[in-house]
Amino acid sequence: MIEQTMTVIAVKGLRGELQAEAKKPCEGCNGRCGSQVFNKLFKTDKKTLWFDFQEAVEVGQKVTLSLDDRNLVAHSFYVYLLPLAAALVFAMFAALVLEIGEGGQILSALLGGIFGALVAKRRVSQFKHEIKLVKIYPISLPLTQIDGD
Repeated sequence: MIEQTMTVIAVKGLRGELQAEAKKPCEGCNGRCGSQVFNKLFKTDKKTLWFDFQEAVEVGQKVTLSLDDRNLVAHSFYVYLLPLAAALVFAMFAALVLEIGEGGQILSALLGGIFGALVAKRRVSQFKHEIKLVKIYPISLPLTQIDGD
């Protein structure tokens, strides 16, 4: 499970608009940890996520969501490996079966990569990322200046 703390920025009934807090990668993982996966997945630069809550939340409240990472491996396979594999298969087919020259092999590899990317896009759009609510934090009282300070 990958967890991310987000802030409620808008509320409509039991539905809240959430914005992730952008985190900088630490030296240990160099941007490959779970919080960075959330940042890349949702592109948290001012983009938001709508989430249906079971109870009322307020603007400014923090919530922690978790993402089931079972589909991330399959997602990564389709996005990265399928276009590459299709490009190699198309290029090898052009070279060994059709006996086309180098320029045709390059063009075949390009067509295979595009074909693989289109298939990957279609398959990835069918994935449903299961996002669960882990915790709703109580909203903090604002600090006020005490007289005499």
